[in-house]
Amino acid sequence: MNEKAMQKSPQEQIDSYTRKILKALEKAGERCLDKKELEAKCKVNQGNPNAYYAALKELLRLGDVCVRRKGYGLSRLFGYWTATVVRLSRTFGFIRPEIEGLDDVFVPGKFLLGAMPGDRVLYREIPSRSGKPEGEVLDIIEEADNKLTGMIVEEDGILCLLPDTMSRTPIRINRRQSVEYSEGDKVLAEICVRGKRHAEHMSRVIFCFGKADHAAICAKAMITLHGVTTEFPQEVLDEADRLANAPLSEKEIAKRLDLRPEAIFTIDSAYSKDLDDAISIERTEKGYRLGVHIADVSHYVQPKSPLDLEAIERGTSVYYADQVIPMLPKSLSNGICSLNPQEDRFAFSALMELDEHGEILSYRFCKSVIRSRVKGVYKEVNEILAGTASEELKTKYAEVIHMIPVMDELCDVRIRERERRGAPEIETTESAIVLNEAGVCVDVQPRTRGKSECIIEEMMLLANEASAKMAEEKGLPFVYRVHEKPSMEKIENLEHVLLRLGVEVPDFSDVKPIHLAQTLKNAKGTEAYPVINVMVLRSMAKAAYDTQPIGHFGLALSDYAHFTSPIRRYPDLAIHRILSMWCETQNAEAVNKRYKGFVTEAAQRSSDAEVRAIMLERDCEDCYKAEYMQQHLGEEFEGIVSGVSDFGFYAQLPNSVEGLVHVRSLPEEAEWYNDDGISFREVNGDREFRLGAKVMVRCVKTDVSSGNVDFELAE
Repeated sequence: MNEKAMQKSPQEQIDSYTRKILKALEKAGERCLDKKELEAKCKVNQGNPNAYYAALKELLRLGDVCVRRKGYGLSRLFGYWTATVVRLSRTFGFIRPEIEGLDDVFVPGKFLLGAMPGDRVLYREIPSRSGKPEGEVLDIIEEADNKLTGMIVEEDGILCLLPDTMSRTPIRINRRQSVEYSEGDKVLAEICVRGKRHAEHMSRVIFCFGKADHAAICAKAMITLHGVTTEFPQEVLDEADRLANAPLSEKEIAKRLDLRPEAIFTIDSAYSKDLDDAISIERTEKGYRLGVHIADVSHYVQPKSPLDLEAIERGTSVYYADQVIPMLPKSLSNGICSLNPQEDRFAFSALMELDEHGEILSYRFCKSVIRSRVKGVYKEVNEILAGTASEELKTKYAEVIHMIPVMDELCDVRIRERERRGAPEIETTESAIVLNEAGVCVDVQPRTRGKSECIIEEMMLLANEASAKMAEEKGLPFVYRVHEKPSMEKIENLEHVLLRLGVEVPDFSDVKPIHLAQTLKNAKGTEAYPVINVMVLRSMAKAAYDTQPIGHFGLALSDYAHFTSPIRRYPDLAIHRILSMWCETQNAEAVNKRYKGFVTEAAQRSSDAEVRAIMLERDCEDCYKAEYMQQHLGEEFEGIVSGVSDFGFYAQLPNSVEGLVHVRSLPEEAEWYNDDGISFREVNGDREFRLGAKVMVRCVKTDVSSGNVDFELAE
């Protein structure tokens, strides 16, 4: 090593070689340099070989440098980019490019190279068959945790693992272990040996949950795989119990706006125990005076406390079937932070003056103490609105019943205003999972919403909008709820399908919310209307959390945040904390100094947690639906064609259960093809199964473990 090189620190030597490697490969262009050429150009024999190899190894890990058969090259010069595997199914996967702003890339299973979720990969784009980004994995540059769930199956007399995702082919199990399992069990496993294809991996079973034909068992497996913790650490429980059992401080009460004399009440499900929002309302000369009073969770959950660290890790409560995995311990969420009737509670109140159109004229946020008059129930309030309430029910609501017609009136005004703004009103079928005492799904029902549910939604939207306006007006760091406009690619795909279905489409050259609202209006009354609702929803971007107020496309609002559910959503808790400091100090500079860095972390982690929760809730729900259909094998149902693929079409029942009618189950004498995702058609005939068309199907197979249901045409 020469004297000059010896004077540099180890890291400086590595950095020097990093620059030399990149410069040499840049000059080489698309001509790769073999091992000896690159070493020569970097003068490794005159320096520190260990530093050179460390620099090269790091560049390969980052994906900046790639290995081709002829040697090393700069990845970007060959059109190679880095991405993370975000999702796998049995036959394909999705990777997320590390370049900000790019959409997820579809990767056919044969081009995944055995990659697992969380792996960092090097990929290149390939010609797309759908118009959406499509790619091929070239190398796995960083392996992630290799845990997966699946079912134990017998293959040629040997017990193997059939993964829930990743591969249609069972993979081998390393049997040198102590965990006991048998055929039909749901297990958690890890990949102990990797192959070049998923089917070539070898697994090790690390936990057996029980039989895979029970939805509750499968849900438990999914929760474990997603890293969602059902139990709280003891120090978190202890802190929550201490706070929950302490009486309300008189000193703290004296600092707050005392709203206990006011008629305030909650409206929620009959089964809800975490009541985090309450309402008060009256008519004024100009319009309405609305109070939205939210549980003051930020008073109890202090920054960097064990409770706070656990809450940001969870990010959100998770709901599935009749279960909830709460963000906060029950002693808080169902106790001192729940706005229970006839109990004094600390709240954070949004007090708004609205005009006759329900538009916000003015607002203020303040810490308060309230005493809810009654625990309102959606079903009961709907009866009052419908004029069918019993005298007993009227007596229960006596102190607040005068407010219910005013709330109803404001809700109607707000709905008309939403229509005027052009916000699309998407109608989709949500599911209510009904379980018996053994926890088995015995019914799946479409979840219905009455007027009182709409009322509470509109009141919450107003408070959320006011909180975002406050942050923008005062220049506060914030966690906004954002929803970007759809990509033109998605809109073009939607337009193509709508035209094929005979639906009139507006001018999408500069897509606005009202265009999608008009699309739904044009489709009203057609047989494809339920499917078009879903298609419009899927054409839109995913809502997320951000530190910049870029607006909410779906609501047609320029100012929006989540203020109303700090018990179950961390972003709400985060902005309560920020608004609390503003209310106390009126000093935007001080608030920025304290929370500017915090909001970036809170927004990103809250977005990630929400995606995880949505996927988990959906997957668990599918398992319960399959469990329900298992009890109806052989029965016939009327449904609609809800989707078309290359291997058949999907039928959805009125209760929201969806199943595949595989091409193999269709008449053998005919050939069938996917007609542009619009219909599944006979090649030389007139038969077709078109989106939205009614179809009679018979349930022939269910797989609770994967949540899949198979139908065939009923005779």
